[in-house]
Amino acid sequence: MSELWAHTLTWAEVDPARHPFEMDDDVAEELASLVAPLLPSAEVALEDRRRSLDPVTEFLVGRYGRWACGWNWSVGEGDIDGGVVEAWCCSSDSVTTPEATAPLVVEALREWRGWLEDLTGRFAAVAPPRNRPVLSADLWYWERACTRLVTVVADRTQAESGWYGHCMQVLRWFLASNGVDEGRAEEVVENAVGGRFGSWIAPDVLVVDAVSSRFARGLGGIR
Repeated sequence: MSELWAHTLTWAEVDPARHPFEMDDDVAEELASLVAPLLPSAEVALEDRRRSLDPVTEFLVGRYGRWACGWNWSVGEGDIDGGVVEAWCCSSDSVTTPEATAPLVVEALREWRGWLEDLTGRFAAVAPPRNRPVLSADLWYWERACTRLVTVVADRTQAESGWYGHCMQVLRWFLASNGVDEGRAEEVVENAVGGRFGSWIAPDVLVVDAVSSRFARGLGGIR
């Protein structure tokens, strides 16, 4: 079910510029009414956790695109480990009655989309300049970008269980947004981060500096 698994999302699939999305209060109310019949009972949600929400996720993905499968990627040990969404906890705790739960789904979707839009702005703010040839100083831009992105993801995920998975994903997204192909991006991020972050603890300054330096060196001469 990789199409419903937020950990596998690529930048092309989540880039807000490629996937327009608008939701005012009327649209949110309509969406909640469409989601409500798809929700499991509280008993089923408690027994089957994430899979019980597959009908909801399939509906949202079909309506808005695959980016929407991250709607329940909550902070900590929720339906998907190590995310940023606070409006939704997990199926076993968040699912009650359809009338009460459906608006939570919509709120969580909007929060997830807001995070993606926030990342777009952050990516633009830290991207290396594109209007001049590569110099060794360009490595500083990549290093700064890594430091800032690691810091913001650690903050948004509260550095809880599995947070580093999304952190590495965000770094890959940043590289993809700057024209680095997926294979190269995965290699650079894995070499920079692999094994250096852990659950339930935010990395200290020395660790972030070391990761950022490795990240930058892996991108030497990319432009």
